[in-house]
Amino acid sequence: MVSKGPVTMFLCLLFGDFTRGASTQQAFRVEPDNITVLEGAVALLQCVVDNPSGVIQWVKDGLLLGPDTNIPGFPRYSMMGDPSKGEWHHLRIVGSRLADDGEYECQAGRSEESPGIVSHMALLSVLVPPKTPAFKEYEANSTVTWVAGMEYKVTCSVEDAKPAAEISFSKGGSPLPDVSHQVHSGSNEKLSSTVAVLRVTPQSLDNGKRLVCAATNEAVSASVVAGFTMNILFPPQPPTIEGYKRPEIKAGETLKLTCISLSGNPLATLQWLKNGNVVSTSWETEDVSGASRSLLTLSIKPEDNGAQLHCEAMNQVSPLPLVASVTLRVVFLPTEVSIVGSSSTPENKQISLSCSTTPSNPPVQLRWWLGWRELTTTEVTVTEAAHGGTVTVSNLTHVARREENGLPLTCEAFSEVMLFTRSTSLPLSVQYPPQKVWIEAPPPDSQFRAGTKVRLTCFASGGNPAPRLVWIKDTKSLKEGTQVASGKIVSKELILTTSPSDNLAIYRCNASNGGKSPALTAQTRLHVQFPPIDVKITTMAKEVRRGQTLTLTCITGSSNPFATLAWFKDAEKLKGVDLGQKPAEFGGLSTSGKVTLVVSSSDNGLRVTCQAYSSILAEAVNTFYKLNILYPPEFSSKQPAVAQGVEHGAVELPLHVSANPPELSCSWSFRGEVLKPEGSPRHHLRAGGSLAIWNLSRADMGQYRARCQNPEGQNETHLHLDVHYAPSIRSLGDPVYVDLGATAELVCIADANPTPAGMFQWTWLGTEERSLEELELEPEASGAVGRLRIRGARQAQAGLYECRVDNGLPPQARGSARLIVRFKPEIEKGMGLGKVAMPGDGSSPVTLQCRAQGVPSVKFSWEKNGAALHPDNPRYTERTWHEGAWHSSTLTIANVSAMHDYATFTCRASNALGTDKLDIQLLSTSPPEPPTGLKVVSVTHNSATLEWIPGFDGGLPQRFRIRYHWPGTPSALYMDVFPAQTPAFTLMGLSPATPYSIGVSAYNTLGESTQGPSITITTAELPLEEPPVVEPEVSQTEAPSWPPALTGGLSALGALLLFSNAALLTCLLRQHQTRAGVQEEAKERRKPSAGNDYSSGEAVNPAAWQTLLDSYSERSAPSGGSSMGTWPGYVPSHEYQPRLPPHPKRAVGETDASTTDSGFPARWLGPSGPHEYEDVMEPGVYEELGALHLRATAPLSPGALPCLADVDTYPWRGWSLAGSAEPLRIYDQVADTPPPGADEGLPFELRGELV
Repeated sequence: MVSKGPVTMFLCLLFGDFTRGASTQQAFRVEPDNITVLEGAVALLQCVVDNPSGVIQWVKDGLLLGPDTNIPGFPRYSMMGDPSKGEWHHLRIVGSRLADDGEYECQAGRSEESPGIVSHMALLSVLVPPKTPAFKEYEANSTVTWVAGMEYKVTCSVEDAKPAAEISFSKGGSPLPDVSHQVHSGSNEKLSSTVAVLRVTPQSLDNGKRLVCAATNEAVSASVVAGFTMNILFPPQPPTIEGYKRPEIKAGETLKLTCISLSGNPLATLQWLKNGNVVSTSWETEDVSGASRSLLTLSIKPEDNGAQLHCEAMNQVSPLPLVASVTLRVVFLPTEVSIVGSSSTPENKQISLSCSTTPSNPPVQLRWWLGWRELTTTEVTVTEAAHGGTVTVSNLTHVARREENGLPLTCEAFSEVMLFTRSTSLPLSVQYPPQKVWIEAPPPDSQFRAGTKVRLTCFASGGNPAPRLVWIKDTKSLKEGTQVASGKIVSKELILTTSPSDNLAIYRCNASNGGKSPALTAQTRLHVQFPPIDVKITTMAKEVRRGQTLTLTCITGSSNPFATLAWFKDAEKLKGVDLGQKPAEFGGLSTSGKVTLVVSSSDNGLRVTCQAYSSILAEAVNTFYKLNILYPPEFSSKQPAVAQGVEHGAVELPLHVSANPPELSCSWSFRGEVLKPEGSPRHHLRAGGSLAIWNLSRADMGQYRARCQNPEGQNETHLHLDVHYAPSIRSLGDPVYVDLGATAELVCIADANPTPAGMFQWTWLGTEERSLEELELEPEASGAVGRLRIRGARQAQAGLYECRVDNGLPPQARGSARLIVRFKPEIEKGMGLGKVAMPGDGSSPVTLQCRAQGVPSVKFSWEKNGAALHPDNPRYTERTWHEGAWHSSTLTIANVSAMHDYATFTCRASNALGTDKLDIQLLSTSPPEPPTGLKVVSVTHNSATLEWIPGFDGGLPQRFRIRYHWPGTPSALYMDVFPAQTPAFTLMGLSPATPYSIGVSAYNTLGESTQGPSITITTAELPLEEPPVVEPEVSQTEAPSWPPALTGGLSALGALLLFSNAALLTCLLRQHQTRAGVQEEAKERRKPSAGNDYSSGEAVNPAAWQTLLDSYSERSAPSGGSSMGTWPGYVPSHEYQPRLPPHPKRAVGETDASTTDSGFPARWLGPSGPHEYEDVMEPGVYEELGALHLRATAPLSPGALPCLADVDTYPWRGWSLAGSAEPLRIYDQVADTPPPGADEGLPFELRGELV
């Protein structure tokens, strides 16, 4: 529906401009039509206006979108087209959405030439494709398990489509009928959702097929599908058994049967049963053929005859197992033939034997053989047995004769049908008695000592079975000996080790073979000598206590001959009483005696020995009686009085106590309190009464009492426990205060056990390592107290000290104490601290600094010209801070005025011990004061290293200038120190063995100081390894006698040198004049600096300039650097900050690469490496003039120095000019000039170039 706003506006435009001419009226050539687009596509609503003169815009659902090409608030909307054709009014919608669905109008607003116009309404319909179908009961793209024949419900829904989606089902590509649909509104009023329900009954053929839900509408060309795979469960087919082909099978063979079950989902599980018992549950499946197989392998036994084999197949949907079965018929033979009965009988007696077989199928026959003769006196029976078999039995009766003895008696089982035979045999034994027996023995009158081996042999002949020989001692049968047969004779040997029982004993041999005839016998008698069989000690006393009398009686056993008695108590022989002999067993005699003794506790456990000795046999028999003396507890002499342990460890308090009865009850007490080890975590009573203490502490140290008792009484002893423990510091005074020069001590009190000597160690914990000897401190120790004594306390002794205690038990104890030496304030004073310079124009502040050392804390106060400063004065700001023993105070003066502030300010530092002060003069800026303390650090043959103390700088940065000269020079040479404010410098390029007078001055932008005190040095001799300077080989002593020709030649050479220097000077002056304009302009911009333009007007000797060149070139020389290690020449201080390494040294025999055979430095004979030089200037005060090029083409000689107008590039050694970030700044072009000494023969004014 068109809104009222646009229609009203259209009518107004139409009637308001009705009178306008038709030729200028705007009109629609193309009006928008209804369109349908897919969601996300581009929608284009066309609108073409002829003679457009008003504002053209679109209306969406009554909302004016505006005339802009890019419609505000609608980033996907735009108007497009060719303006010249009136086509720029098309509405283009990118990425169409459901929100774009609506009514659209194109409007042209009223203008002066035409009324407004409105197009007819166009509908934009946005189609939304259906979403992917979703299943309610199942998950898409899954496998769903169903059972064949059961009905299932499938619900498929498609959400938010326009128009509503149509849903269909298919199974394996075939459409399914009976689908119910339901459509309802979606998440938006313009969207619809569809739900479809399918009821399906799957069959086994549907297994593995895909059930698909497809959705479609006008927005899609192909259906949107979702589905799942059906897994249909159904039972397998009945199984079959393969492999049983013959009706019978023999026992012992192997039978292999295969059970096969086809089809089924899942495939069937198989199992084998034999007679109802499961024998196999293993099977395998073949998914390709859809079959289950199970192999059963049986080793056939007789008991398998008639067995039932079943194969069962089933799966999870089978109602009952499916079964296939076979019945086994087994043929088996008897495995054994056995004879029951005895084959041994006396002669002429009847024997009865029975022969039987084990079960067989079919039955077998039996027959008997004696030797090779068949016996017929038999009776055969056949009976049924287990597993369907039969047993055959044959009974035999036979009268035995002596001549049949030893013949085999055989029972044979056979079957003519199965060609089988098996037999068993027994030897026939016919019995008859032996004929004779006799003994081989020593003569009857032989005497044997007990323990002697005697051989007795019994022989017998005849008899069957062979006679059995038995040895009998008196009435006892003996088992010793082995019977041996040899033909018709048997023998049995008896080897005796004689014993007392063999004396007068009768040994008899009986021969019999088990018949009813009496045994044959033979006998002999032995005579044996032996010591007492045993010895016994008896007493009438039941209990013996210490101090009582004890009587012991000793009685020996039988001996032959009789023995005598002796008594011993350990190694002590006792006097006994002999009680005589009497007859005893084995035909011997028994001896008896007694002894009486008084016992003590020390006798407890000792042995009283009774010894029975036979003099004829030289042999003794002993026995002992162990004394059991009752006494109360007694402590051993080995009982310790002291026990030691370590803290946190364990210790055992030993108890060496004896008593009888030994059952003691011991108790321990400590400090009057009885210890109860039962249930105690630390105290444990050991066997023997010892006390173990765990987790010792120093509180356990002290006297322990042990009390023991038994039924005889009680006793006690004492033991001291000494507990060792690691040290700890109980007390360490911190801090310790001492006045300067007084005596103090640091006391370290430790708790430790033991306390050995050297247990205390003191260490100073300062930043530097210093020993107690260096600090003059005296450590002392006495027991558990260690002291560190300080006598005449000094400030250097103040600091933190560590007390370390080590008694050998870890860990060490450590503690620290600080020694504070109290002293009155000492203000830091020195050169330059008493003056401060600042312009007094009232534009700049100044800060006065005051730093003092003192203990206790220092307080500062400031005065001006002796009057204290008022704290409320806003022009003065005081700040104080403290750092340990150092205290600092600053006074800041705002807007320094020469009238009010140029004065003497006094800083006072005070504490309880005194006061110190420092006067600081506030002055106007001025030239610096001269340096002081000039000294020489080192001297070589061509250099000298200097140091000095800077003076007051006048309030401005100061620099230093060295002035030096040597005898014979009309004026001094000057060298500016670099780096600018360094109070040390190495002067290079000096001559060997030459005295020099050296001084140093300071200067700043306001002027130069006076010359400080000078020093005189003499350089070292030229090292022997350096090549000597080439000179005429004429000694000085022979100079007056030079030949006239040589004298003339030298004069000519001198004149030539003078001429060449004059020519060089002329060239340099000419070049200098050509650059005068540039130089003057640069000089006007320069500030006062450490340049070479000295106000004194004093000329600089070329040797001074050579000093610059030497120090610069040696910077990169292979043999090393100068003692300063840097080029001390004219390099701006902001660009170069060299360090100062020591002078290079050469080994013996090494030559200086900087010299040649002519004696001149190699740098004068030609370019051997790059050089560049710069002037020492303030930043920005000189011009960028390009590179300085120096070259010497030949050794120095008269007229040989070229004019420097034409020189080649000569870059620095070690780096390329191309790598320089800035052009090299030069001070001037200066020709190489020889070092001092190279032109000593020239007048001073011709020796070099003025700088």
